[in-house]
Amino acid sequence: MEVSRIENLPPPPGIIRSIKAGFDAIASHVTAILLPLLLNLFLWLGPRLRMDALFDSIKNDVVTLWQVGGVSAEEIQKILTWYDSVIPNVNLFWLLRTLPVGISGLPLSEGASSTPLGNPAIWQVGALSFAGWILLLTFIGWIGGALYFRNVAWVVLTEKDQAIRIPQALMHTVLISIFCTVILTALALPTLFLLMLAAQVHIILANVFMLFVSLASVWVIVPIFFWPFGVFMKRQNALTSILGSIQLTRFTLPTSSLFVLTVFLLATGLNFLWRLPSEDSWMTLVGIFGHSFVTTALLAGSFIYYRDMSAWIQIVLEKLRPGDAVKQA
Repeated sequence: MEVSRIENLPPPPGIIRSIKAGFDAIASHVTAILLPLLLNLFLWLGPRLRMDALFDSIKNDVVTLWQVGGVSAEEIQKILTWYDSVIPNVNLFWLLRTLPVGISGLPLSEGASSTPLGNPAIWQVGALSFAGWILLLTFIGWIGGALYFRNVAWVVLTEKDQAIRIPQALMHTVLISIFCTVILTALALPTLFLLMLAAQVHIILANVFMLFVSLASVWVIVPIFFWPFGVFMKRQNALTSILGSIQLTRFTLPTSSLFVLTVFLLATGLNFLWRLPSEDSWMTLVGIFGHSFVTTALLAGSFIYYRDMSAWIQIVLEKLRPGDAVKQA
């Protein structure tokens, strides 16, 4: 009897079918790509917010501290070489692309790269404004992400009046984002510490540890990916949405992890295509439009997958209830 009930279960939602449905939905509501399109245009043509002047002002003092602390000249030179190649290319406006709720953005505007409008304006943060800029840009990213997710969820919802209200979306987005930041920080710090210890013992041990962390990260990345979806698809509060995503992952980890991996590979792989035109060419507009459309379609497909998989889990649980077995017997 149990085998018969399992055989009668409907098939789970397909990964490719969900992604295709997301592309069809956005093709019919192309205005949903407006926010990532505007963000990409700002990151491309707008000013650059950099911090290299601030770091340069304290670089000599930091080097002196390293020397007093016994750091070798070779190690100091490696750090300075990394600094000279990375820090001048950091645009703090990238913080507008927040996770797990945020507007998708194409990684453009490295350093002071020129644009079709000429060299962009360079803004420098100061010692007093550095923390304020980080908090402000992060908060703006959360607000923009809430509006973006709500717009895409509205496209997917069958009954449009079920869309969450904007104030509720903003509030629960901020709560989920803060909780996500705390959790990831709490996990990252001890992981990095253990990795450093393993590297001190032997490089092979460090590689084995990294392999273990990579496998275990699936249990963290997949639930976090779906954390906010209950808010925008079911009008749940932040806590209920998080618990719902954990339940979905627990029942469908192999399929859901493959879905998240597929979305990640598609978005990341196509970024190489979108970045082929030079940033000083107007052809970059094609890449920006393509990136905005594809990432929005992938988000819509993720909403569709979450909606259909949640409904499938509910059907499975109802069919496998002990009371149903008694009736069938």
